[in-house]
Amino acid sequence: MSESSAEAAVEAATAAASAVSAAGAANWRRTTGVAGAAIGVIAAGAAAGVAIERLTVGRGMRRKARLALDSAGPYGALRGMPGKAAADDGTELYYEVDEVETDTALAPRRRRLFGRKAPVPVTVVFSHGYCLSQDSWHFQRAALRGVVRTVHWDQRSHGRSGRGVAQVRDDEPVTIDQLGRDLKAVIDAAAPEGPLVLVGHSMGGMTMMALADQYPGLIRDRVVGVALVGTSSGRLGEVNFGLPVAGVNAVRRILPGVLKALGQRAELVERGRRATADLFAGIIKRYSFASRDIDPAVARFAERLIEATPIDVVAEFYPAFTDHDKTEALAYFADLPVLVLAGVKDLVTPSEHSESIADLLPDAELVLVPDAGHLVMMEHPEVVIDRLADLLTRVGAVPAGATVGGYGSTSSTAQPG
Repeated sequence: MSESSAEAAVEAATAAASAVSAAGAANWRRTTGVAGAAIGVIAAGAAAGVAIERLTVGRGMRRKARLALDSAGPYGALRGMPGKAAADDGTELYYEVDEVETDTALAPRRRRLFGRKAPVPVTVVFSHGYCLSQDSWHFQRAALRGVVRTVHWDQRSHGRSGRGVAQVRDDEPVTIDQLGRDLKAVIDAAAPEGPLVLVGHSMGGMTMMALADQYPGLIRDRVVGVALVGTSSGRLGEVNFGLPVAGVNAVRRILPGVLKALGQRAELVERGRRATADLFAGIIKRYSFASRDIDPAVARFAERLIEATPIDVVAEFYPAFTDHDKTEALAYFADLPVLVLAGVKDLVTPSEHSESIADLLPDAELVLVPDAGHLVMMEHPEVVIDRLADLLTRVGAVPAGATVGGYGSTSSTAQPG
């Protein structure tokens, strides 16, 4: 996309943002469409491909294809023992626990070896990213299911968790520090004792850094391993999202205001999002994956996760990333086994940010996955599972001879698993 076209799109988005405050309900759908299209052109540079698709594939056919993929791909269908934790502002945080499958034939011997009280198992706590949910870890969850105790939770205002009370009641901005306290509440409820391995993707990794910053004693006393996937410790305001200079500068200037304005008309904007689903599908695919042959069912799974995040939640969280700086908090992970993993073609949290984290944690394992974008755990699950399994073995969470289960595939020729 040229700088001139980016500037034109910016002007269109700016005009649309101004129209948001003045438009009535009658013309809101048209206004939303203009804003969405303009932001899409800036953010994705993929509008031309979407236009070609519209010329060759009818809207009804595309809708049928999405429904078919939704029914064919059972991704995100895994469920565990549900639980709820209360955040410090009263927000209800939803989590699920997958317990270790024990061999009843060996149970008596285990009791003799370890005494009457069985040892507390290692718990692996998975934290998801912005506009996703715990289901984004589907492949890793399927592979580790029954092998190690895991906790999957939904960040506030995401998935099955409640809307942020402080945001709705007190109009307080979301902060990464608040998310760190949320994670502490989930740990207290779902894993109050025993060693922990913390795994986080994108915003989930930032949440772990905020946890360490505020609760260093917890990290020192209980955390035995850390995995940071496609995340950043700061400087997110410098990310260019793969755009030319003019485009990215304009996005930084107007996007917070546009999102805030759209968030104030959440119900009507959601109708607009459904009306422009094809455009946003192209944007989501560009910023989620790098592989050309990504399984369409997996791509659709990512769309469903992101589509499920209300526009007002998108607007609430966005400013927190500009303020995020937890570089100093990484020091609390320095003496632990750490996995730092990222997709080389990640446009959201570029792999250079993971390299910077690894530079500050010289004993960490740094894994850069070629042909992978931001949702590397969905695009190349086998790589993420392999390195996670190695980390869990190193910290003693699973025996060296343990094997993981099937987790499906993201190749275009395989059946969803």
